[in-house]
Amino acid sequence: MVPDIDPRELTAVRPLDGPRIRLVPMGPEHFEAVWSGLADAETLRLTGTRTEFTEAAVREHLARIRTAPDRADWAILESSTGRYLGEIVLNELDDENASMNTRIALLPGVPGRGYGTEAMTVVLDHAFTSIRLHRVQLDVYAFNPRALRSYEKAGFVVEGRQRDTLFWDGEWTDSILMSVLSTDPRPTFR
Repeated sequence: MVPDIDPRELTAVRPLDGPRIRLVPMGPEHFEAVWSGLADAETLRLTGTRTEFTEAAVREHLARIRTAPDRADWAILESSTGRYLGEIVLNELDDENASMNTRIALLPGVPGRGYGTEAMTVVLDHAFTSIRLHRVQLDVYAFNPRALRSYEKAGFVVEGRQRDTLFWDGEWTDSILMSVLSTDPRPTFR
């Protein structure tokens, strides 16, 4: 029997805390930080983002996501300073199968310090205990081994390799499909 997810946790996203970070609902007040991340070439490459965003489109997106019934978006803040580090999202709700996708994007200079792994661990705790999901999945490009290691530290397991999913800078690259189940062993902050 598929567990009943708690949709209130998606339409009323709440702050979540880790040892060094605080996740707060993403919204219009994060525009400047989000906009700066969208201008960083390396961030766009690591996420495979080719879209050229307009300020108006980004502002509209940030205004509507807080009450979206099929996703939860958080800004990742450093607890001690309140500095914006990036964003993390649960999206693509499949409520019939208690499953969602996740993605994370950190600002330049943030990767490699463990903030991403901590944010992912906090979100997985929330996904499995509060939303009551059974599965969370993601894709990571093969040219991003640091992210792959971070996801493995958070409990994700490689399920397979999807060949030639992204054509970037004149080369094809694969993506790695990963998931974690509510029944899998993984680190937790609870």
